[in-house]
Amino acid sequence: MKHTRSKLFDYSFLSVGLLIQVVTYVITNHFSPDALSPLSLVSGLLGVCSVCLAAQGNIWTYLFGFGQVGTYTWLCLQQRLYGEVAINAYYFLTMIYGIFVWRRRLTDKDAYTVTTRTLRTVHFLLIAAAAVLLSYLVGFGLERWTDDTQPYLDAFTTIPALVAQVLMILVYREHWYIWLAVDILSVVMWLRAGDYCMTAQYAFWCCNCVYGFICWRRSDGGTR
Repeated sequence: MKHTRSKLFDYSFLSVGLLIQVVTYVITNHFSPDALSPLSLVSGLLGVCSVCLAAQGNIWTYLFGFGQVGTYTWLCLQQRLYGEVAINAYYFLTMIYGIFVWRRRLTDKDAYTVTTRTLRTVHFLLIAAAAVLLSYLVGFGLERWTDDTQPYLDAFTTIPALVAQVLMILVYREHWYIWLAVDILSVVMWLRAGDYCMTAQYAFWCCNCVYGFICWRRSDGGTR
């Protein structure tokens, strides 16, 4: 019964995320016709599926992830968010590697979910501090040498995401803390860019970070 309730919540959470994307797209284009391209909706839907499956530790997250990376990269090119473009190329490559890592950590009881592990606190703090420092330096570079429309937000949603992606692939549950910070800043960035589908996607992803951390903590194998 507990397993059934858990699955019901998983499906309900995913459905809410998909509904938010559709409603946001319809309402925005109703009041401002052609304000959002259909690609924004497609990317948002793929992104919701990908992060919800990642929260569940489900290896099928990578299937939807590849689709989301492709569509999101094109949207970022249109907004001249070069840091986001670069990180999505990185995502594509690391997801290929991630499939093999996750396959090795699949649980015996479920053919699609992985066993997670945890970082030592001091290691996590050092990683976070390095990410913040590097983000500032990258933001300075984007502001000075490119026509990036939001250089510092672009940097602070790019560098920490690089770190979070690695931690996710290596199945360390602390990556959810970093993703939460990235997603909050991404809400601000896309709101300023005027793309409300992407804004809604990242707002939902903030909730997904909490959901994901809870799911991963429950499946933590206690390994380091």
